[in-house]
Formats: sequence, structure tokens, C-alpha cells
Amino acid sequence: MQKLNFPTYSFRFKNSENKVSIFDAIRKKFVILQPEEWVRQHCVNYLIEEKNYPKSLINVEKELKINDLKKRYDIVVFNPNGSIHIIVECKAPKIKINQDTFDQVARYNLALNANYLMVTNGLNHYYCKMDFETEKYDFLQDIPHYGN
Repeated sequence: MQKLNFPTYSFRFKNSENKVSIFDAIRKKFVILQPEEWVRQHCVNYLIEEKNYPKSLINVEKELKINDLKKRYDIVVFNPNGSIHIIVECKAPKIKINQDTFDQVARYNLALNANYLMVTNGLNHYYCKMDFETEKYDFLQDIPHYGN
């Protein structure tokens, strides 16, 4: 797999039926290693190792309904009170991050009301804080550490 613009993390892999799987510590199971999954696992580790978010507040690959459409988010980080703190949208490294990518995560956020959004393809990371009063987002250099 391609080197990403994240710190180096150690992962558990296994080979089965000529497919490589990576262990997801949040879902507590091996999942097939695809380029987007490679980005997602780096991002989960980034949130835990660099930003100190507890594993218990992180959720991965769950379904949500938006205007009667079923969608799946990549990563959500909850606040201790159960509200959503961060939504992360992961793309494969070859996918360019553009306005459509932001519109996708912003649509998810209409249903989820997260304070922060992160969009990454593993090479480029974008962070923003929601301003619900003006219905806009402000770009940031990074997302806050847990507890900030």
C-alpha cells in the first residue's frame, strides 16, 4: 500500500483467500484492505494516537439515512454526551478532494450536526469547524485534541 501523509502506525494484517485484510481496532475485526480502508485505518490511528480520542468514542462505517437515502459514514467521533463531535470522510489516495467531497460530508452533517468535519484522501487533509448560525464552515489547520 501507498505511503500516506500520516505518522507511521503498526497494523495487524492477515492473508485469506489471496486477499489481504487489516485489523480494525474499532470494529474489532479484520476487514479487506482496499485503498480507502488504508486511509480510514490511518485516520482512526491518528485520532487515537495523535489527538487522544478514546476508542470508545469512535465509530466506523455505520449507516445513516439522509432524505430517505441510505448512506454510510466513514468515521464519527462522539462527545461523551452522545452528540457528534467530528465526522471524517475518507477517500482513496487517487481520489482528488474537491467541492463535491465537501458537499458530501456537509450533506451528512445536516443529519448528524457535528462540530468539526475532516476530509482526507490520506495525502491531503482538510479540517473545518461548523458555524451553524451562518450555515458555513471555517477551515482550520487541524482538528482539536480530545478535551479541547
